[in-house]
Amino acid sequence: MQVLHVCSEIFPLLKTGGLADVIGALPAAQIADGSDVRVLLPAFPDLKKGIVDTQSVATLQTFAGYVELRFGQFNGVGIYLIDAPGLYDRPGSPYHDESQYDYTDNYLRFALLGWVGCEIACGLDTYWRPDIVHAHDWHAGLTCAYLAARGRPAKSVFTVHNLAYQGLFSAHHLAQIQLPPSFFNLYGLEFYNQISYLKAGLFYADHITAVSPTYAKEITLPEFGYGMEGLLQQRLSEGRLSGILNGVDPAIWDPTYDLLLTARYNRDTLESKLENKRQLQVAMGLKIDEKMLIFSVVSRLTKQKGLDLVLEALPGLLEQGGQLVLLGAGDAVLQQGFLAAAAEHPGQVGVQIGYHEAFSHRIIGGADVIMVPSRFEPCGLTQLYGLKYGTLPLVRRTGGLADTVNDASLENLADSIASGFSFEDSNASSLQRAIRRAFVLWSRPSLWRYVQRQAMGMDFSWQVAAVAYRDLYQRLL
Repeated sequence: MQVLHVCSEIFPLLKTGGLADVIGALPAAQIADGSDVRVLLPAFPDLKKGIVDTQSVATLQTFAGYVELRFGQFNGVGIYLIDAPGLYDRPGSPYHDESQYDYTDNYLRFALLGWVGCEIACGLDTYWRPDIVHAHDWHAGLTCAYLAARGRPAKSVFTVHNLAYQGLFSAHHLAQIQLPPSFFNLYGLEFYNQISYLKAGLFYADHITAVSPTYAKEITLPEFGYGMEGLLQQRLSEGRLSGILNGVDPAIWDPTYDLLLTARYNRDTLESKLENKRQLQVAMGLKIDEKMLIFSVVSRLTKQKGLDLVLEALPGLLEQGGQLVLLGAGDAVLQQGFLAAAAEHPGQVGVQIGYHEAFSHRIIGGADVIMVPSRFEPCGLTQLYGLKYGTLPLVRRTGGLADTVNDASLENLADSIASGFSFEDSNASSLQRAIRRAFVLWSRPSLWRYVQRQAMGMDFSWQVAAVAYRDLYQRLL
């Protein structure tokens, strides 16, 4: 089975979010599972730099001018790059300029990505042709529309990583990007008189997946559907919407082999985790005391992530003798709030604004609890890293967080499925009660160890996801 992923970023070469982690790991897991998998990406500068020794596959005239399709290898995966310097050779983010303004020609840049994805399905590369074209998020949404316009030369899957980002553009671009005028209606890619690249994926794909089973259900509700819930309810009733949980790449995230940690450990040598805790307390200027419960946050600082609730609940957490470590950047008000808390509570709160991949490993390896109190969370990877490292996740029951973390309730402890702490309502008092439960469990060290071992024994490998995708592709074919 030949599969082409169409997307805009790939870890570790270019990453703005969880999408890159998925593309950096899933294709390799699918190849290990026996599929013939390739990836199509725009030739952004970081990708051209990281994927060397590419060969020309074709030069073609497009609605965006002449472009060259090149092919190379990265980490054992075949990669197609769309070489169009006028569109893609820009510094910084793939999506916006250095002042954070979206590029005005994004409609053209990402239409070309979808168009080339369709051309490959039609046989542009005479040596390789996909049976399945798997497009990711709004950037690749038009792939599914172009495939439909060309008589569906391959089956298509569209994965929603975050429905909040929709790729909305003016309707007058339709002729330029060479889609039939008939596609611009309610039963097509029209969304409130604009073209929605996201809706193109949702409407024209043969099957839609979300990155967790719970998120697949949530996006059919008005609260999470961003106006697409009607279409998604219909796809769910047709059996054309499902959820497949993201995985964790063990080559990057595994405390047994993680060279970024001071001390490596596994579920049978958890005492070695304490050295990482001591080093984290030193690095963040906290009181060095292994008996203190360290809560941690590694996140973009946004209201979506529920971090305003952490600020609200922080006084109670500190009164109970906890410490807080935070690494992240984003909303200026949240940044100031956490910096002020660190200044007010030296020895108890340590804050680092920014993001450092290596330091995130040291925090997750050294903390006792990782907090992910999101208002919505399609899948979430941070809590999966926490589970793997025996750093118990404290999460709100939403999306992938609900699918991966079982609260340490008496029933779950008795059934040997407890793996962290979860709360229902998106408010500070609900979060405070979960924090209190963490302190209660912490006061029973043997029970805490028991839950840590439960968490570390869970299987969130990409192999599980690869098998689920293979089964889906086979059903479509």
